[in-house]
Amino acid sequence: MLRRLLIAPVGPHIQQGALLDGIQALEISVRPQPAGVLSLQEWCQSLLQSRHSTSSVGLKVYKPTTPGFRGRIITTRENLWSGRPYRPLTEGLRRTGGRNNQGRITSWHRGGGGRRLYRLVDFSRSQSEDTAVVDRLEYDPNRSARIALIKYPEGSSGGDFRGFSYILASQGVLPGDQIRSGASSTIRPGNMLPLSAMPIGQEIHNVELLPGRGGQLARAAGTSATLVSRGTDGYAVVRLPSGTQRRVLASCSATVGALSNPQHKNRKAGKAGASRWAGRRPVTRGVAMNPVDHPHGGGRGKQKGRISQSPWGKQTKGMKTRKRRNPTDAFIHVSRHAAKNKQRG
Repeated sequence: MLRRLLIAPVGPHIQQGALLDGIQALEISVRPQPAGVLSLQEWCQSLLQSRHSTSSVGLKVYKPTTPGFRGRIITTRENLWSGRPYRPLTEGLRRTGGRNNQGRITSWHRGGGGRRLYRLVDFSRSQSEDTAVVDRLEYDPNRSARIALIKYPEGSSGGDFRGFSYILASQGVLPGDQIRSGASSTIRPGNMLPLSAMPIGQEIHNVELLPGRGGQLARAAGTSATLVSRGTDGYAVVRLPSGTQRRVLASCSATVGALSNPQHKNRKAGKAGASRWAGRRPVTRGVAMNPVDHPHGGGRGKQKGRISQSPWGKQTKGMKTRKRRNPTDAFIHVSRHAAKNKQRG
């Protein structure tokens, strides 16, 4: 009969547990392990270690214990709040699966994914100029950047009925820091000021297009815009992450610094299931379709037989999609294409 031992490490001794067939337990004294040799307790702990090892700041690189974990890289959440979000500033989020009100697919490759609560983020922060305190940093599944829960003092007009508010978290902002909004605020990460009160060359994010509407530009993780110049006509020139230089009203506000989670661009899903968790469905190649479904479809081979096109016959791979008579052309100081060609030249 095969007998199995239950061994439990106890200090310098090893207590040999009772055999499964009922034989009385024994206690064996073992000499301390020499230097450089793992004890049984250390060896057991090494087996219980996590599947990942952090190789870079802000990234979690998984060990290749399975084919799905091989090459999987995600961003760390070490200093983030591990509990549930602040419930008064959340609401339900209805998933459409890429369908419109007629049930037809208008946005491909969407569907599934985990359930989410939408966090009501304050992009304007123009209700109060009082000093707020960062209560905690949180993960937001609805955006790539981190968010911060701030607390306004009692009697302030900012925040909800308890004085709490969600904002985009800037790089370098930690729980306990004080942040302000308004023209009298100091130039430090997290503060929101009008463009007229910022120095030239300042790194900013969450830039407004109209005063009081709330930030609309440079809101992705790790991104930032730059205040290039400020004229006498009431406009300022801002260089966006795409390279476009755009004229914005100097009375519009922006937040100082770059956005948090700069390692977001270095993520790797590692397996198809990770994309399904995020609500992304598989992408079908056009050459694998029928001619009725895609311009690349059909034929006896795998050649598309034409230049790359979209399912609706529009050229891809470098073709400009901006409207020729766009009303906002008057606000484009330098286009991203001209800026890119200038860098190459």
